Amino acid sequence: MMRRILFAFATLASLPAFAANPPPPGTAPTNPYMQSTPAQGWIGFTPTPYGPVLLQQALPPPYRDYQMNRILTAEEKKRWLQLAMPMMANMMRMDAREAMNYFAVKYKAKAGLKFDEVVESMMLRANQVNLKFVGSNLMWKDFQAVLGDTSAPRVEVFSFCDIAIGRELLKIIPEMVVFLPCRIAVMEDADRNIWVLMLDWDVTWLDMAGKQMGITPELRQGAVEIRDKMDSVMRAGANGDL
Repeated sequence: MMRRILFAFATLASLPAFAANPPPPGTAPTNPYMQSTPAQGWIGFTPTPYGPVLLQQALPPPYRDYQMNRILTAEEKKRWLQLAMPMMANMMRMDAREAMNYFAVKYKAKAGLKFDEVVESMMLRANQVNLKFVGSNLMWKDFQAVLGDTSAPRVEVFSFCDIAIGRELLKIIPEMVVFLPCRIAVMEDADRNIWVLMLDWDVTWLDMAGKQMGITPELRQGAVEIRDKMDSVMRAGANGDL
């Protein structure tokens, strides 16, 4: 399900143009919906049941390292999301707990492992695969100190970063910084079983998007490597590997 969602969003940006061709460079746009949008030959409007939606219709111009993309207007985002709403609505018919379950990858720690042993194994594996530990959020301690809740299970969130890969990804798409650093949570459930979890960003949708998305081999490889390293850290923690 998560893979289908990511693929659908990726394909939206590579749909062929079936609206009027974008105006030649230097020509003022005639489409009334483009009055507040800069004229750019590689984007144009496509008609949808929700009204014209601005979509990428060709490869963008060459970019420089760390060059930010243009700022999207609230109206552009609204129309783009509306185009995806039928699919999202089907998923949101699920119970909220079940729907959120699709966005997580998780492993249950082996019976007998202690919380600190799981964390220790994660840290050792992170060091082995060149993931730098950059911080933690000890949420359960705030539950106690701020909320006075001493009954909540233990939950901690750990942040990691591969400096080299992170730099290369940000050169291509600076907006990817919102996903960094990568986070892994360790938490106890209602029965005090220990779980290791992270956001499931399956990168195989990059293959389905293909060359139409202008995805560089470096971007794909970097995303795959980070995902694989994070998974390795999670498995090491769940298994208590030393």
